[in-house]
Amino acid sequence: MASESILIISTPAAPSSSWQAVFSDYWALTKPEINFLIAIATFVGFYLGCPSRLDLFPFLLLIHTLLGTLLVASGTATLNQYVERRYDAQMRRTARRPLAAGRLRPCVVLWFGVALSGLGGIYLAIAVNALASVLGMLTLLSYLFVYTPFKRKTCLCILAGAFPGAMPPLIGWAAASGTLRLEAWILYTVLFLWQFPHFMAIAWMYREDYDRAGYLVLPHGPARAHFLALQTLLPLLALLPASQLAASGGQPSILYRVGALILSLGFFYCGAQFVFHRSSAAARRLLMASIVYLPCVFILQTIDKS
Repeated sequence: MASESILIISTPAAPSSSWQAVFSDYWALTKPEINFLIAIATFVGFYLGCPSRLDLFPFLLLIHTLLGTLLVASGTATLNQYVERRYDAQMRRTARRPLAAGRLRPCVVLWFGVALSGLGGIYLAIAVNALASVLGMLTLLSYLFVYTPFKRKTCLCILAGAFPGAMPPLIGWAAASGTLRLEAWILYTVLFLWQFPHFMAIAWMYREDYDRAGYLVLPHGPARAHFLALQTLLPLLALLPASQLAASGGQPSILYRVGALILSLGFFYCGAQFVFHRSSAAARRLLMASIVYLPCVFILQTIDKS
């Protein structure tokens, strides 16, 4: 403690920049860019599952739901980086992550992830309901103990990861209504299918990185092209009818049907271009299309309920 005090006195500017750097590293562990999409998906599930009128909308319950879900998601992201720290260090796109780069100690990151996850699960159980908490914990466990190890064992890891990856709308719906109706599973299906072309674009763009780290996200040899086509086009084809089902109950409006169809056709076109050309440029276009598609479909779903 004494030596720390001397250091602070001798270099008064260091603590500020040091604390900023530490905060930035812990913030990066939570993967805020992914949490943003998780928050959107959870909100949509909550809004569509809420039985109350707009003037009676439970804003406080929504805040509790988002906070608890983001705590679980942040803990999951942190623990994932703890498990994969050695492999992240071998990939150019992840080598600068705080743990992979050696800026944080593994044991500290482990407890940080456990604390976030545990706090999120408990918070959901107390402030929201038991079903939302169970779904959050199920997401964490399946992501860490099924999807994460599968990435080094089988090319079907994306299938294993799509199940927990599509959970946020279910958590939101369960938080708002305490149950899971058919409409909630429609949202789940759309997000489940969306993940395949989205991840295939990423897998192709960073295929050399994944190969270097020993991840089996894509098969080797001639089977790679066929696998890429199946994992991209089949889910996109399935999205065409799935996106036509309204998650707000009742018959979807013409506005929703036309908007969802245009979005799905555009998404499918980008996927087909990617499969036929298999270039980094086509992969980036597909990735961008996926980023545009999901929030736009969710917006249409919320408008359709209104």
